[in-house]
Amino acid sequence: MNGAESLVRTLTACGVEVCFANPGTSEMHLLAALDQGGGPRCVLGLFEGVVTGAADGYARMAGKPAATLLHLGPGLANGLANLHNARRARSPMVNIVGEHGTRHQGLESPLETDIEAVAAPFSDWVHSAATAAALGRDTANAIAAARSAPGRIATLIVPADTAWSEGSAPANGLPEVTAPAKVSDERLAVVADILRKGEPTLLFMTAAALSEQGLAAAGQIAATTGAVPLTQMSNRRIERGAGRVAVDRLRYPVDQALDQLAHFRHIVQVGTREPTAFFAYPEKPSLLAPEHAEAHLLARPRDDLVDALERLADMVGASGEAPQVTSFDPPPLPTGPLNGDKIAAALANALPEGGIVADESVSVGRNFFALTKNSRPHTWLQVTGGAIGCGLPLATGAATACPDRPVVCLEADGSAMYTLQALWTQARESLNVTTVILANRSYAILQDEMRNVGVETPGQIGRDMMTLDCPALGWVDLAKGMGVEAAATDDAQEFARLLAHGIATPGPYLIEALL
Repeated sequence: MNGAESLVRTLTACGVEVCFANPGTSEMHLLAALDQGGGPRCVLGLFEGVVTGAADGYARMAGKPAATLLHLGPGLANGLANLHNARRARSPMVNIVGEHGTRHQGLESPLETDIEAVAAPFSDWVHSAATAAALGRDTANAIAAARSAPGRIATLIVPADTAWSEGSAPANGLPEVTAPAKVSDERLAVVADILRKGEPTLLFMTAAALSEQGLAAAGQIAATTGAVPLTQMSNRRIERGAGRVAVDRLRYPVDQALDQLAHFRHIVQVGTREPTAFFAYPEKPSLLAPEHAEAHLLARPRDDLVDALERLADMVGASGEAPQVTSFDPPPLPTGPLNGDKIAAALANALPEGGIVADESVSVGRNFFALTKNSRPHTWLQVTGGAIGCGLPLATGAATACPDRPVVCLEADGSAMYTLQALWTQARESLNVTTVILANRSYAILQDEMRNVGVETPGQIGRDMMTLDCPALGWVDLAKGMGVEAAATDDAQEFARLLAHGIATPGPYLIEALL
């Protein structure tokens, strides 16, 4: 058995079921090992940013890592933006990066790079395999690192000769995985005392705290103590809709966020850090909590957030309380010219029970979250690291993990151009994804940001760098060129019909929403 075969068998033995891949020459022995059968399902992405973004979406929905297969340093570099997003989401992922054979390293061949240095800022664990004999064990260590709390990015660099050389055996099982830590009774007691005071208190939450179970416990605490649950701006996964506790998000615009937090006396961190603005702005603060607010740590990201909330609910006498939950009460179906709020209304009506939303709506979607809270029960995924080009791959990975759950991708037109190759993968894999392209033909978020930094009227160069209408992108043609059925409309009633059709029809579908 060679090293590549050992690696593939170890992936399977350790529960890795999917490999999102964009391989090259240094990974050919790995492909040959995958060809032998019994290994992970392989999903081809035509750009590495699709590969890493899809692995992120898969992990968020499957609750376990996929593997990626990337070609040398430049291939890894192409996938780094969505590795950044995945790391911010604390998604478990195992990156397998091919490297030149050891005797070929140091010869300054065209693709040679310092892969460890490239991987390090975007990974929680990096290791270069030294021998074929150790490759099975190295692979198991990478998987264990990825699966350790709170979910980590593991990057295993595989020189070609460690893959083709004989003498390796697959690992017998996973090394020890670091489980989420239990929050101490002492820390819980401190927060419970704060809640009993009855002063304005915020439960600032993310990650597993936004599961149905975590939100139910937060809802009980809110009903008993008056504390207000709130999520950070961007979260890896939120369970929402009828029958669940509704929770608002911290606002993106700094002035709105400051107003949102102004009256709180205490901010309890549940897997979060201090509320922080996305960017620095002239004469505006970066930290958003008011000066009079005290921060209190309930749980760190690596802690068991659900357990902490449930024990806190019990400690404040709230465990028997019925939390306030939402009902199915969507806005009326929209008519007339299409706009962002009408897209949200159509989505609130069409989203089926168990649906998944991958949201990279950026500026058009500012109200999407609020206007869809009374939909049927669903899961909402967000771009967590701010690196655009995540939405289409995120939806691709989510649909791979959950083939029985329709996925709706809310995607800005500018962001979609970063990773539009994901549409091809959706067609190739017959994934049930309905993509809504929000075609305002601009980087509208940058127009807002220009004003935020004090430039009210940009010049010609500024305007040219923020518009996408010369020439206009033709999303129906782009989609059809990748094998995806598509339609365009600027009418709200027609959009609602197309959205319902896309969700109900197996396979990928794209709607260009002309705004």
